[in-house]
Amino acid sequence: MHCLLPSTVAVIAAPQYAPATRQAPSLAPDARSNILLATLPDAEWRRLQAAMQPVDLRVGQVLSEPGSVSSFAIFPLTAIVSLLYMTRDGASTEVAVIGKDGMVGLGSLMGGNASPSRAVVQTGGKALRVPLQWMEDEMERGGALLEMLLRYAQALMAQVAQTAVCNRFHSIDQQLSRRLLTGHDLSQGDELELTHEAAASLLGVRREGVTSAAQKLRLSGAIRYRRGHVAVLERSRLEAGSCECYAVTKKAYRALLRVRLSLAA
Repeated sequence: MHCLLPSTVAVIAAPQYAPATRQAPSLAPDARSNILLATLPDAEWRRLQAAMQPVDLRVGQVLSEPGSVSSFAIFPLTAIVSLLYMTRDGASTEVAVIGKDGMVGLGSLMGGNASPSRAVVQTGGKALRVPLQWMEDEMERGGALLEMLLRYAQALMAQVAQTAVCNRFHSIDQQLSRRLLTGHDLSQGDELELTHEAAASLLGVRREGVTSAAQKLRLSGAIRYRRGHVAVLERSRLEAGSCECYAVTKKAYRALLRVRLSLAA
């Protein structure tokens, strides 16, 4: 599967979902490929699974807008979602990436009653959705689900904070390497669709800077790109070119979620 990062962020007036039917355990053998779901004990998983519906997310689909109230918690399986913060003049920058390692809708679920960011699908694919009201009721029971969500909240905050540091202090070369590594982790293959314009929008930098950084990575043998397609050839060279933010965020996630699963698996 490809990690699709559109050249512009498509804005859809309201979240739209593909028609879905209530999921039966036998219909989704890959449901626990989402790392958060994989951490749940079997009893908690069975209760959650009974409330789940499979959905197909489309590239550019807007799942939430700043100030909006979500109706569902979304657990990506193969889809990847960007959390974007917007300025008054319409500019945006990516503050977090959510794929098989997380959940979309945490802001509404944790008592905020509204999303603080725009959630946009960057890679189309499969996901599972759960009514937010069901999740809230289940959280009142306490137990493993609540503990998992609290730990994930910390992990997501750590990613947002580290991204802010990265955007402020590190070079475009380092930022691009970090973003490519993150996309590679959450994708199913080595090829990503990423235009220079899209990368510049996600990183909040000028397109010329991304073009220069991508050229350096290509010459080093780390990547190959053609017409917006980026193939990761030497991951170790991307890691060498990235700042410490990538490793710090990944380490914090694993420690907080208490998992040893490889995000690149």
